Amino acid sequence: MAQGTDIPEKKVLIVDDSKFVRTTFNRILSVSFAVREVANGEDGWQAIESDPSIVMVVSDIDMPKLDGYGLLERVRSATDERIKKLPVIIISGNQNEAAKKRARDMGANDFVAKEADAPEVLSRIDNILKLIKATNDLEQNKAVIEQTVTHDPLTGTFTPHYLMTEGRKHYAHARRHGGQLSVLAFRVDSYSEVAKTVGKDVADQLLARIARLVSGTLRTEDSIGRAAESTFVVISTGAGASHVMAFAKRLHEQLQNAQVAYKGQALKIISSFGIASPQDTANSIEDLMKLSLQRLQRAGSSKTERIVGGEEITLVKPATLPSDIERAVQVLAQCDPNRLGDASNEVLRKLLPFLQAAFKRVKIELPVEKIAAMLEGKPK
Repeated sequence: MAQGTDIPEKKVLIVDDSKFVRTTFNRILSVSFAVREVANGEDGWQAIESDPSIVMVVSDIDMPKLDGYGLLERVRSATDERIKKLPVIIISGNQNEAAKKRARDMGANDFVAKEADAPEVLSRIDNILKLIKATNDLEQNKAVIEQTVTHDPLTGTFTPHYLMTEGRKHYAHARRHGGQLSVLAFRVDSYSEVAKTVGKDVADQLLARIARLVSGTLRTEDSIGRAAESTFVVISTGAGASHVMAFAKRLHEQLQNAQVAYKGQALKIISSFGIASPQDTANSIEDLMKLSLQRLQRAGSSKTERIVGGEEITLVKPATLPSDIERAVQVLAQCDPNRLGDASNEVLRKLLPFLQAAFKRVKIELPVEKIAAMLEGKPK
């Protein structure tokens, strides 16, 4: 921004407990900006919350009530996007490099020395505003591109925008001709666990394979799109509740029974489903998709979900084990008791309390004393 350019109704907030510093920066910035001053971080935060004309914050670190770090933390963790994205420049005095690094890690955009002259201060602010504008332009361009791209690059399925476009066509055709239209939403619940265990690249490859599997089983008149990271939506034309429900059951069983391994490590596929069908009251494809996603969400927290028209379909989700327990179970499952010899008795002895509690949970009494005696080699 060139010196002398007036930008009305947009303010730079100066936060510093030194009147001298505030006056100095006010004199420099008021040439190009409206300026507001406060003497501590708490007053600064109140000003940011209440004054939407503030477009940038210039703040000291060492201040009473709330220091610069605390102010930065509040700004960057704000739920209001206007506040969260505010550029923040830290006024650096005698802080060491560790203090500057901490501020930068917390989200500071730049630093300016207290003794900096006017050209340097304005230049730094100009550079940051240009960077913010470029970032915003990039996000807008990305949004425009997303509105025109038809297929998700990872899975090959429709993008959410294009799926909605296709869905509206299918819904209008079904209404005109008295046809049926159902929506199936399904989620790969184990995606996050797989990504945590073997990495996001492998989890994405698995997701792409699942998408290809599902796409290959659909009819040509059906449409599938990726609605979220591991969530897909299938729009099925000419299909009623029973048809989509049968498809959901088959798909669930396929995914549950799939044998997937990476570097010798078995990967489980756990899925949840939600269905909206002609039996549901809906005035648009948006209503049907929203209903299917709501039922998917409920299905994610229960083993049995009433997912369509009051009819109950059981899509049992296998219990998800914590990753460390899953690895331990895999190791035990691959052990040969004969090779372990007497060590297998020690394994059983250590697992006995867990087995007793687990059997008790399903109301089966385990003869613990007898087993313990046999493991000790004592007849019972």
